[in-house]
Amino acid sequence: MNRPALLIAGTHSGCGKTTLTLGIMAALARRGLVVQPFKCGPDFIDPTLHRMVTGRISRNLDVRMCGADFVRHTFTANRPPESCAVVEGVMGLFDGGEGSAAFLARTLGLPVFLVIDVRSAAESIAAVVKGFAGLDPHLDLAGVICNRVGSEKHQNLVAGAIREHCPTPIIGFFPRRDEVHIPSRHLGLHMGEEHPLKGDGLEHLAQLTEQHLDLDLLLRIAAEHCAGIAPTPAMEPSAPMSTGPRVRLGVARDAAFCFYYQDNLDLLCQAGAELVFFSPIEDTVLPPGIEGLYLGGGYPELHARQLSANLGMREQIHCFARAGRPVYGECGGFMYLCRALVDLEGNDYPMVGLYPWRTRMQTRLRSLGYRRPTVTRDCLLGEQGTVLHGHEFHYSTLDQEQPSTESVFRLDDNRSEGYIIHHQTLAGYIHLHWGRTPEAASRFVQACRQSNGDLDP
Repeated sequence: MNRPALLIAGTHSGCGKTTLTLGIMAALARRGLVVQPFKCGPDFIDPTLHRMVTGRISRNLDVRMCGADFVRHTFTANRPPESCAVVEGVMGLFDGGEGSAAFLARTLGLPVFLVIDVRSAAESIAAVVKGFAGLDPHLDLAGVICNRVGSEKHQNLVAGAIREHCPTPIIGFFPRRDEVHIPSRHLGLHMGEEHPLKGDGLEHLAQLTEQHLDLDLLLRIAAEHCAGIAPTPAMEPSAPMSTGPRVRLGVARDAAFCFYYQDNLDLLCQAGAELVFFSPIEDTVLPPGIEGLYLGGGYPELHARQLSANLGMREQIHCFARAGRPVYGECGGFMYLCRALVDLEGNDYPMVGLYPWRTRMQTRLRSLGYRRPTVTRDCLLGEQGTVLHGHEFHYSTLDQEQPSTESVFRLDDNRSEGYIIHHQTLAGYIHLHWGRTPEAASRFVQACRQSNGDLDP
């Protein structure tokens, strides 16, 4: 059999796409297959769930943010021989233009298996299948999975209508099961490291998937549809090795800071960085000998009390930045570098204090979407005129913007972003992906190398 590869999409957000994707990954892994996961779009959370299930790093494939060449390279370079590649889509199949699951499937030549929530409908599901199958003649809709089936009678009505009106194969009917539900919160589902499928939940999900889906048919269709697809050559993106010895780069990684694109971390290593992970929650001192800091996004608001109570770490980071050493923070990392964090109950927790603002949590989403920051003057990640690429998604706001804090990013809507202080500290709400601009990683590493002297924490 050819190496199967497939994309699991949904009709809309909330149709059960992630649960079914995890079930398929888990069931295939139980069969002894090497399952290589990927995620369409900029999401940080689903890849951790994929890793929980498969034991393998799941990488983001986002044509809009990273470009088609980078996506093709990432997909082909990270598929082990004899593996089965499973890509989870984003939102509804056609939602998002160049960032959509449909666009990604066309870019990579992947067959699409569509998850449909059939609650509160029966024969009408055939119209849904027919509409999705016929909307884009260049898309390979290879099969459908009917989710949340209520009864045998319900299943028969749905199956009969689809088979009468649509040639698209039915892969299976998954029943309603509350026990395999993955809990969510303001930024999305719970992370894989939090083991959201408690106890034997994952095993139960795998068993249900094996029982209710025809995985042999899914694999056969995927292999057949991929057989005639020649891999598209793509230039390998790489960060130029900056001149000099390797540098030790401290990377905050714990329950509060867990949003990192694996490709960014790889590009930093290619550029000459040795990544040294530490926890601003648990550790009281910075790792010895580090020459720069990278504070990613995550959930500082859920751990604000512990972060604030760790005065030693806050002071160490403050001194490190004031000494002119390179510090880069994104979203949650930016919130941590600010003066304080105010939670929904109004509790005011002091943070590192490099930036003059309080960040205040809100009950509603404050900003969401792709961003293209243009660098307005030379900075830690690019020369003036460089266009970077990323995504913004947060529930907090800045209490008061102070013009005295310089910004070095200008967004397409003319907003300022990317705040710089103490010459080498750069932070803001945007999560950047350096797939289109690998030189950003090299510039960051070189700045760490060129910062003067050792800082004794």
